[in-house]
Amino acid sequence: MPLPTILDIEASGFGRGSYPIEVGFVDGEGTLFCGLVRPEPDWLHWDEAAEALHGISRELLLQKGRPTRWIAEQINQRLQGQTVYCDGWGLDYPWLARLYDAAGLQPSFRLDDLRRLLSEAQALRWRGVTEAVRQRLQLTRHRASSDARVLQMALGEISDGVAA
Repeated sequence: MPLPTILDIEASGFGRGSYPIEVGFVDGEGTLFCGLVRPEPDWLHWDEAAEALHGISRELLLQKGRPTRWIAEQINQRLQGQTVYCDGWGLDYPWLARLYDAAGLQPSFRLDDLRRLLSEAQALRWRGVTEAVRQRLQLTRHRASSDARVLQMALGEISDGVAA
């Protein structure tokens, strides 16, 4: 059985005024997508602690980021009709909404909380399994597509009963 598509968003910080700076996902076949988001002119919030965590500077986004519409169109084309899961729905949903609002589009997919896929016993082991996968892959920075891959691999392992 293929694993579900997992989406992750890195952001300029947390809370009011924060916005998506990178969107990444891994689909059920293991194909990765990742795109830096060029901030809109009125997207000004910036948190140095968030930058330290993901290693993406605002200058990099202004130089290499893609327009919000391009990112939203790419995601829509690739995820159309799917239910896509994330591990931080309470944060990811507003960031995704901000991206699509800026792009003038609607998502062509449904975003849902990854925790809905876990039993109570699996949820208790979730953090340990994800950290074990992250260590095994030797990932130190939080980037959207690699985080999505970690979450998908952890979901596969926890579903197969692999111990953390």
